[in-house]
Amino acid sequence: MADSQDTIPITVECLCKAHKFEALITPEDLPLKASCCHCDSCRHFTGSLFACDVTWPGVFDDIRRSDLRRYGFSPHITILFCGTCSSPMFFHQTRPGKDEVFGAFSGVLSNPAVPNLVKIVDHIFLGDTLDGGASVWMRHKNQDGTTARRWKAGRDVSDDLGQDWPPVGDYVNANDKTGPNELPLWCHCKGVNFILRRGDAEFAAMDSQDLPWFVEPTNYKYLASFDACNSCRLSFGSNIVNWTFALLQHLDFPAGSHHQASTRPFPQTTEELKKAIMAKDRDPRLGTLALYESSPGVQRYFCSRCSASVFYAAEDRSEMVDVAIGLLESSSGARAEDFLVWGFGSDVGSKNDVAGGWRQQFVDAVQGEAEAWRIGRGYPKTWKRVAKETAAAVEATKAEAK
Repeated sequence: MADSQDTIPITVECLCKAHKFEALITPEDLPLKASCCHCDSCRHFTGSLFACDVTWPGVFDDIRRSDLRRYGFSPHITILFCGTCSSPMFFHQTRPGKDEVFGAFSGVLSNPAVPNLVKIVDHIFLGDTLDGGASVWMRHKNQDGTTARRWKAGRDVSDDLGQDWPPVGDYVNANDKTGPNELPLWCHCKGVNFILRRGDAEFAAMDSQDLPWFVEPTNYKYLASFDACNSCRLSFGSNIVNWTFALLQHLDFPAGSHHQASTRPFPQTTEELKKAIMAKDRDPRLGTLALYESSPGVQRYFCSRCSASVFYAAEDRSEMVDVAIGLLESSSGARAEDFLVWGFGSDVGSKNDVAGGWRQQFVDAVQGEAEAWRIGRGYPKTWKRVAKETAAAVEATKAEAK
C-alpha cells in the first residue's frame, strides 16, 4: 500500500453539495484516462456539446447506496445525477459477461493542482456532429505529449477520422445571412421540447447600437460563447460550457403541442418563467422543466428526468436567458453555425475559476486552439471582440501619450 503522503485525494461533487464522493489515488494511477463522446444523445442529455468521463477509481458501493436520481439512458447505461441541482455525476454501464463500470463525468471532478491528472484518450461518435462539434478545439496534445484519437463512431470499430476532419470547405460561411428561422431545442428524454426563433424582422428595424448585446449586427445570428465557471461546469458535468443567448419572446412551444388545453404563450420574463415552473396549475407544455436557484436571483433550469441543463436566468436580465447549445438541433451540425456566430478565441468566461488547477491547462489550450482554428479557417472575429480590442487599443494609445 502506498504511503499516505503519496496519495492524491480527488472528489466529485454536485453543484448544491448534497452529493460528494471521494477517492484516493497514487501518482502511479495517473493520468486518469478520459473519453469524450460527441453523439447526439450525449449532447441532449447534458446540454453540452459532448460528455467526457473517467473511470471512477473510488468505491462503487458508495455510489450504489446513494440517493442520486437514476435515468435509463440506454439498455446498458444509467445516468446518475442530483435531483436537486441536476449535476450529472456518474454513468453506470452493465453488459452481459463484462465487469460493470462507473464513470465519473469530468466536469464534476475536483480541480487539484496535479499535473497530468486527466488525459483525453479519444473522441467518439464524431460522425453525429456533422461539423466536428467541440472536437475542433480539442485537438491539442495532452500533457504527456499524446494526442487523442478521433473516431467516427465507436472506438476501434469505426473509421479513425484523423486530425483534419471535417475539411474546412464543408463548413457554413460565417457571413452567410441565410439559415433556418427557428431551431428545435430538446433534451434527451424529450420532456423539455421548445423552439428557439430568430428575430431578424425586429432586429432589422433597430439601430445597430440598440440591438441586444448578443445579436450579430450584420446577419442577426446569436452569439455562442465559452464558459469555464465552476457552477456551469458542475451543472453540465462538462469542463467547458457553451451558451448562446435569447430573448424569452423568441422561445416558444412546438406547433404540435398547441392541441393541449393551455394556449398561454411562453413566459416572457424571467419572473414569469420562474412562476410558471413553480405554479400548481403549471402549463403541461413546460414538460419536465425544473429549476434550481444556485444563488440569489439566479435560476438554472434543467430536465428533472434526464438531467439536461437548459437555461440560465438572472432576475437582473429579466427579458433574456442563456440557452444550452447542446440541446439545439441543426441540419448544419452540432455547432449550429447556420444560426449562431461563435466567439472562437475570445475570452473564456470565468476563466479565473480554473486558475491553479489541472483544468487551467485544458481551458488555456481550448482558447488557444479555438483561435488558431478560427484563423486557419478564415472565420472572422466577432463584433464584440473587435469592439473590445479597439477600445483597448485606444486606451493604450492614450496611456502612451501621457
